[in-house]
Amino acid sequence: MLKTRLLALGMLLLGVLLAFFVYQSEVNRFPVVGKYVGQHPFVLGLDLKGGTHLLYKADVSKVGSGDVDAAMESLREVIERRVNVFGVSEPLVQVEHSGLASGSRDERLIVELPGVTDITEAIEAIGKTPILEFKMFKGASPAVLAGVKDTTQFMAHFSDTGLTGQFLSRATLEFDQTVNTPQVSLKFNKEGQDMFAKLTKENKGRYLAIFLDGALIEMPVIREEIPNGTAQISGGFTPESAKALVRNLNYGALPVPIELISTETIGASLGKEAVDSSMKAGLIGFAIVALFLLFWYRLPGVVAILALSLYAAIMLAVFKLIPVTLTAAGLAGFILSIGMAVDANILIFERTKEELKAGKRLGDAIHEGFSRAWSSIRDSNISSILTAIILYWLGSSAVIKGFALVFLFGVVASMFTAVTASRLFMYSLGFNLERRGGIINFLFGSGFSGK
Repeated sequence: MLKTRLLALGMLLLGVLLAFFVYQSEVNRFPVVGKYVGQHPFVLGLDLKGGTHLLYKADVSKVGSGDVDAAMESLREVIERRVNVFGVSEPLVQVEHSGLASGSRDERLIVELPGVTDITEAIEAIGKTPILEFKMFKGASPAVLAGVKDTTQFMAHFSDTGLTGQFLSRATLEFDQTVNTPQVSLKFNKEGQDMFAKLTKENKGRYLAIFLDGALIEMPVIREEIPNGTAQISGGFTPESAKALVRNLNYGALPVPIELISTETIGASLGKEAVDSSMKAGLIGFAIVALFLLFWYRLPGVVAILALSLYAAIMLAVFKLIPVTLTAAGLAGFILSIGMAVDANILIFERTKEELKAGKRLGDAIHEGFSRAWSSIRDSNISSILTAIILYWLGSSAVIKGFALVFLFGVVASMFTAVTASRLFMYSLGFNLERRGGIINFLFGSGFSGK
């Protein structure tokens, strides 16, 4: 019995320490303690913190069907690097697929920038990243291009090679040693190096056109095979323009063009209002649930309240330490898992009352109550865990994934607190005597009934 009570006390102490960590790491009221705890604020999503939501459409018409996913993933990584370079905190860059049912691919890129409420600033943060393309000139002489003003007719003289900025490793600024003019040196990655070597080997004597954002920059003649994966662009740059091009290429040469099709801004005040409302609703809901448990289940209700408090401390600490980006959907998943924890406690207590009515000793009734309720709790929670995993795995939006992740953590934590913690707290009370009337009936009765 002493061991059980020490374990229960230790679990309560753990809950208190976790709650103190959550409080201290958020407000930093105790500098001496804060030195060891550190600052771990909650990471809020766009709908709670405020910010800008940008939706881009990617043009994948020139990308092979088997390479679309790779190109979009490369695009996501490039945009994410550019956003990070410009100092936007906790950005979300995500690929969204649609149109699969109709057989067409509509690829979109979602960019969420928490804390950035100026749309112009947000778009400038991403910037106009250059589209770098290498195309083969079909003719024998560039003279045929003279006087061609129509873009479609002009581009008809060139064929795609498949070599784009997607395969660029880095760009550097150099100066021609002869005339001291700036030029941009390109270095391809391994795949790009192999493609460039094959391209220059098979097309000696032909013109290789270099396009930047659809504009012809340079069209040198391929004299020999270039096996080391390097190329130079010397399209009449000034030092400033060459430096800017190098910066943009290094921070993200886009593998496919993108077009901004939608913008949405959530003000900081609206986000703060959402946070305040969520906190208020959570506290009121917890208080109502606690009062119900206390009134209807009395002493077991107190145990359930302690278990729920431990659950809340665990979850909030997890949110901070991982960290989990909290959104309105994530908070909904958190609150839903609280309801499941309460449901498990109610099931246990009802089973315990049934055993008491059957005339068993209180200690045996508590043991049988947990034992009989466990299979139902286990099966329902396993099904919830599987649902959360499927939602997270197949969910196409951050909202669904955020809800699934928080709900998954919540279900696992609620199983621990509703079963393990509650049982430990109940056993630590030490009711091992024969069931008697009076105080025992009252403490383990329900509602208006003393039985």
